[in-house]
Amino acid sequence: MKPTDTNHPEYFHKVVDCQYACPAHTPVPEYIRLIAAGRYADAYMINWESNVFPGILGRTCDRPCEPACRRGRIEEKPVAICRLKRVCADMKDDIRDRLPKIPKEKNGFKLAVIGAGPASLTVCRDLMPLGYEIDLFEATGKAGGFMRQQIPSFRLPASVIDEETGYILDMGVNAQFDTRVESMKALIDEGYDAVFVGTGAPSGRQLKLPGWENDGGKNIQVGVQWLAQVAFGHLTSAPEDVIVIGGGNTAMDCCRTALRLGAKNVKVLLRTPISAMVASPWEIEDTQAEGIPIIENHSPLEYIVEDGELKAMRFEVIEYSVDDDGREVFTPIGKEETIPCSLVLLAIGQANAFPWIERNIGVEFDERDMAKVDDVTYQSTNPKIFFGGDAAFGPRNIITAVAQGHQAALSIDMFLHGHELTDRPDPSTNLLSQKMGIHDWSYASAVSEEERNVVPHLDLAEAIKSHTVEVELGFDVPTAIEEAQRCLNCDVETVFTADKCIECDACIDICPVDCLTFTDNQEEAEMRRNLTVPALNLGQPIFVSDHLQTGRVMVKDEDVCLHCGLCAERCPTSAWDMQKFLYMAPKSYDRIKKEG
Repeated sequence: MKPTDTNHPEYFHKVVDCQYACPAHTPVPEYIRLIAAGRYADAYMINWESNVFPGILGRTCDRPCEPACRRGRIEEKPVAICRLKRVCADMKDDIRDRLPKIPKEKNGFKLAVIGAGPASLTVCRDLMPLGYEIDLFEATGKAGGFMRQQIPSFRLPASVIDEETGYILDMGVNAQFDTRVESMKALIDEGYDAVFVGTGAPSGRQLKLPGWENDGGKNIQVGVQWLAQVAFGHLTSAPEDVIVIGGGNTAMDCCRTALRLGAKNVKVLLRTPISAMVASPWEIEDTQAEGIPIIENHSPLEYIVEDGELKAMRFEVIEYSVDDDGREVFTPIGKEETIPCSLVLLAIGQANAFPWIERNIGVEFDERDMAKVDDVTYQSTNPKIFFGGDAAFGPRNIITAVAQGHQAALSIDMFLHGHELTDRPDPSTNLLSQKMGIHDWSYASAVSEEERNVVPHLDLAEAIKSHTVEVELGFDVPTAIEEAQRCLNCDVETVFTADKCIECDACIDICPVDCLTFTDNQEEAEMRRNLTVPALNLGQPIFVSDHLQTGRVMVKDEDVCLHCGLCAERCPTSAWDMQKFLYMAPKSYDRIKKEG
């Protein structure tokens, strides 16, 4: 194998599994260390730089970082990364004086941003400090998009949304609420230099079974639209018997909200087993903890409507399986079931709707009626129009929308300054040695043995009385510090210098997980098999050094290394060093840095 190029910015980035898995590439270990040190405002700003909404995401993120967490490889559960993010948001001081200063003299470019959801607000957050004038158009009365309209207040208080969207609106964005854009052509004709579309995926899917036409949409409702009515105070109660169809997070939000609005018998009906649900595991756990039954393997057949009133739903009981090609198979077992209900909430998927974008202005659409958008630059086939968030590629999640907003903002800035959009700035990276003196390090190398802490919840009897009282209480300071100490500091990298190594085997002897091997160089497949412990996870690289004095190489399996620093402590020649790696994904202002 060729020696590993550790100067490539993506090498150590991939080793910091949590940050690599985050769509916005938030430097997770960096802010967790700051939390452990009680520096909550500093930790918040590290988050804000990348994910823009630490308080919101600390409550609602889909947490792609946590399955990637290296802690999960040495015990059952990863670090509670998401809930630690909430800690820095809840415990920080006022951070307004740390926010970017907005230049009084503008740069001459004017943008239209459509929709006030996470992607759009991220675009505003990145471009306002560069001197852009931005008109933000939002069809509802407040900013937040689906963060406000589709996530119940008992999970995400309105005050948190107000605070974090306010940081961006207060930058001088010309926000025009209760203003629906009806024509893209008319907007372009107003002379905007570029337009960003961040309108989300506002249309929920209907399920038009027999009986649907007899209800008239009165008691068979789309879940996301029903949640929005609750969020804006248009709905304050639910009938006694409610059925929710669907197995995603929206379904979990619908049933838990219905319970809080007075429903006595709330049921979730699935075509699949619970094990095949797409909802986050913690959302399923919270739903079941509130006593809401989730009924498996029931395929909807009919709405039973009598004299214009919904009375029940009829289901076919099925057997679920997956064939050799990975396709779901639903096999009837000859049994049906009728379940009483007076409200059905459909949470079976969301769709985009762009009737307001004319088809003769250069924006091409695909067979799904989605705009054709470049998946790197987020530019449409009309070069002045950019998309991001759910409006770009369909429903995902908040952190993905933020990441796309960052990249769209960068593209808009490059486009308006005449740059090739594919020639994007490199990420900002550095490596800084943590050695302070003989066997003295600036971080704790001991691996904590504490198990993952459980986030405390409001007493169930109190929690279900209101749809606006937050259920999760968050960590207190001692618990937050204890949880932060479970982090393995994966961004503090083991860096090897071959010409200092005397091949004394001290690092081999001290390594607690046997991830180091002196060996003759081989092809990768053979090398992986012949290490002290075979390196079987092909998703993680193995480090291979330059040739040593004996002709052998040092090989390290990045998959199992704990970053404990014992190899560097034991090494008599400092061939091993612990160096903190910081990776910041490129943003719009990095275009200016690149130019000099």
